[in-house]
Amino acid sequence: MRIYLACTVRGDRGAVEAARRIGDRLRHHGHDLITAHLLEDDVDHSEARLTERVVYDRDIEWLAACDALVAEASGSSFGVGFEVGYVVARARHTGQRVYLLFDAERRHRVSRLILGNADPCCTTCAYRSLDDITAFIDRHFSPR
Repeated sequence: MRIYLACTVRGDRGAVEAARRIGDRLRHHGHDLITAHLLEDDVDHSEARLTERVVYDRDIEWLAACDALVAEASGSSFGVGFEVGYVVARARHTGQRVYLLFDAERRHRVSRLILGNADPCCTTCAYRSLDDITAFIDRHFSPR
């Protein structure tokens, strides 16, 4: 499965370890993580070499081509919100799925649009530990 992992690049990177756990576990199950570069420490620097238009065109292409979007949504990020909205809006026609994970301790900082999302294409997970993330990914992404 081709997975678009969404996490904040320019915003609060406090949940990057959780995003890395998500990415590691998805790869463990053999999935293609098309945005693995977002998990690198220097991602903002490496992305800054590209124009905003190049990033937009590339990411829209990836969003259209992915089977699922998995978002670590604990930090405030316009980009993650845009990505989630883009896939949710198309999901009824594309069959794509969206998985939203956030740190339960940071719930007060998570967008109410994420917390209240009840769209049938979405599954939401409030995690309390990295083990919770592993269990969630195993439940939803293990080969059957």
